[in-house]
Amino acid sequence: MFHAFLAWLEALPWQRQLLAALGLGLLSALALPPVHAVPVLLLAIPGLLTLAGAQSHWRRAAWIGFAWGWGHGVAGIWWVTEAILKDVEHFWWLVPLAAPALAAVLAVFVVLPVLAARPLPAGWQRMAGFAGAWVLAELARGVVFTGFPWNLIGTAWAFAALPVQGAAVIGVHGLSLATLLLAGVPLLRGRAPWALGALALAGFAGFGAWRLALPAPPDQPVQLVLVQGNVAQEVKWQQDQRMPIFQRYLGLTKAAAAAAHIASPSNQIVVIWPETASPFLLTQDPEARRLAAEALPVGARLLGGTVRAEWTPEGRLRQVWNSLAVLDSAARVQAVYDKSHLVPFGEYMPLAGLIPIRMAAGGMDFSAGPGPVPLAPPGLPPFGALICYEVIFPAAVTPEPRPEWLVNITNDAWFGESSGPWQHLAAARLRAVEEGLPLARAAQTGISAVFDARGQRLAFLPIGTTGTLTLALPGAVAAPPFARFGLVLPAVAALLCMLPGLVAWRSIRRRASAA
Repeated sequence: MFHAFLAWLEALPWQRQLLAALGLGLLSALALPPVHAVPVLLLAIPGLLTLAGAQSHWRRAAWIGFAWGWGHGVAGIWWVTEAILKDVEHFWWLVPLAAPALAAVLAVFVVLPVLAARPLPAGWQRMAGFAGAWVLAELARGVVFTGFPWNLIGTAWAFAALPVQGAAVIGVHGLSLATLLLAGVPLLRGRAPWALGALALAGFAGFGAWRLALPAPPDQPVQLVLVQGNVAQEVKWQQDQRMPIFQRYLGLTKAAAAAAHIASPSNQIVVIWPETASPFLLTQDPEARRLAAEALPVGARLLGGTVRAEWTPEGRLRQVWNSLAVLDSAARVQAVYDKSHLVPFGEYMPLAGLIPIRMAAGGMDFSAGPGPVPLAPPGLPPFGALICYEVIFPAAVTPEPRPEWLVNITNDAWFGESSGPWQHLAAARLRAVEEGLPLARAAQTGISAVFDARGQRLAFLPIGTTGTLTLALPGAVAAPPFARFGLVLPAVAALLCMLPGLVAWRSIRRRASAA
């Protein structure tokens, strides 16, 4: 069946091959969160390689890769349009452009592995070379233009903790490599490749089951209270809504923190608010701090998302930061983390403002913080703070020295009830597995969740709900291989996959030159 389908693709006229590549790219996005239809890759990936290999010129192969990558990108990141609709009055003209334009950039990172694999011998060598080149392109995508490692193919397995345990060793990029190798099985003839693929899947499942069966580390003496205020983005910065929003967070905090204190009086209470949850500058507004402190039991802490600002001596605004502030029950600021990896067009204007797009409120760029730093307020286990999409960057989420847990605060209200929040959540799960650290995630409109150090979701609040989560902070596990070696491991694995094809290609070239 598979080979008949691939032969049909090869026989199509050029224009229809382009349309077929586009359709296969659209289909491939069903493997991503929240659908996780991983088997579609058994058609989408062999179809891409077959169409690219059928071209007589590399330019046509590049267009095949671009069409496939564009379809994959549009279907995977269509939710960016939701952010534009929050201010459609000003940015209506971007509605038909934003997702297609971003998808076109992402498509370039599909063209590169297609061109790298095309000259390799057909069969397993081309398949392995393509998988290796794809992962190298993924790694580059995490760096180029400040990086956007969103919807990596390995996230297809993040629907549960068991299938992603391999990320503890090889990271999400290693999962991408394994996924593409498995997806390429239909390119090979005979039963042996299918048997090897099934054996590999069984091995991954067995490793995951073994790792999840290991004794769980003891909970830490901390009771977490995650607050999801469910504040719509359209009203978030309205002047007349500032106090009602603040009072909503205060009311939810007071009730949940008091109940947590009664249930576990010996535990430290830590309340977590989402990104920019406070409409007031918590670190600089004494009255806002006083009200927040009154909502806390004695000895409790608040980890609150807030904007932080600096003024000139003349009273002009000089800088602003997107921050997480740690407050104690006496209204004292114990620690502050400033977001370091800022969102282009949302938190700052790239290209010195040449492109007239600013989705976030305000006329000033946010300033970047110094980078990941461990926060260690007195009496709390040290933690690493991640604001919004900082959590999507593999091997760049854990400060030194290694903390005991991670906190991710975010505002996914921009993306409504689209697939965006689910894709963001999948990245958070993978970071917990890769680093061997529990991760608490507070999101303004959802999805708030707590993952243990092996990526098991212990609790969550769905999109569009108002509420709180209360549970003990899970313990950390010993740093797994990926946490120790980082991106070196998947990069080496990708290069090794490309090596046999390159050796064979050089041998063919030498024979052709000698003839």
